[in-house]
Amino acid sequence: MSLIMSYIGSKGCVIAGDKRRIAYFGDKSNREQLEEELYAGAIINDKELQARALDLGITLKISDDVCKVRSVGEVVVGEVSVKSPFETKRRRIYGTTNGYQLVELLGSDIAKMEKGESSIVVFGNKITKKMANEIITKRWENKTTLNGISDIFKEVMSEVAKVSPSISSENDIFIKHPKLDKKEAQKLLRETILRDVKLLKKWREKLQNDLLEKAESIKLASNILTEGEIGRVVSIDEEMLEIILGKNVRAFDNRWKPLALPGEKVLMYSDEPKDVLVGDVAVIENENLCLKRNNSALRCDVILCKTE
Repeated sequence: MSLIMSYIGSKGCVIAGDKRRIAYFGDKSNREQLEEELYAGAIINDKELQARALDLGITLKISDDVCKVRSVGEVVVGEVSVKSPFETKRRRIYGTTNGYQLVELLGSDIAKMEKGESSIVVFGNKITKKMANEIITKRWENKTTLNGISDIFKEVMSEVAKVSPSISSENDIFIKHPKLDKKEAQKLLRETILRDVKLLKKWREKLQNDLLEKAESIKLASNILTEGEIGRVVSIDEEMLEIILGKNVRAFDNRWKPLALPGEKVLMYSDEPKDVLVGDVAVIENENLCLKRNNSALRCDVILCKTE
């Protein structure tokens, strides 16, 4: 679903990547059929893609704002990825003057590495790679400059986008030309890759923790009290009331941090403290927090939940 082209040579490097992402929603077998037809070249434009998706009952979300190539100091980086329900496989190229490294990642672990000194590397599906290689071969000259290579890559993007909706004509291009010998190039690439992978690992760990926190929040939210007894008033200080929670009630702040367990105290407030007596029962009735005795309204800054 991507087209990434990179040139690495003794004078510098150039990388270009399209910006399209397509998300498929629907029956798995129909999704696979649509992708197979798309990558085989049977679908040649966005209109045909949308029509075929409709025939197969597939919903598409197409965006043309994805950054697949980037610049990291004096290094250019391009990435294609394949996501499954359980893991993400990434293939990256890191390039600079006089050197490149191809890296395959499973999650945030390096599964395979390959290095070289000069090359033209193309990531894409069968159709886009074939067209890209044909145009590059036709337009290439022995003394082509880095800017000239950039122009060729732009032409490739434009021409391929005309016959395959798997990529967009919008693209990002970076040119780098630091003065590095072959040994310096590999050292810089190795340092960049290790730093990149370390950052990826940290990002994945944060994402996993965020997902776990979100799942816990959803679980807790399902236990929010909407009806029933909360607890009893044990002290009154003007509009501020101390409530001791009932045996099946606990309290959290608005970030789901635990504040009080059953039998512990929380603060609530009354706009009519003269209507409140020690021993009054606080309840939620018809989604309103109030006193059971006289329906006098109460307020609080906590989330009240049932215990599991």
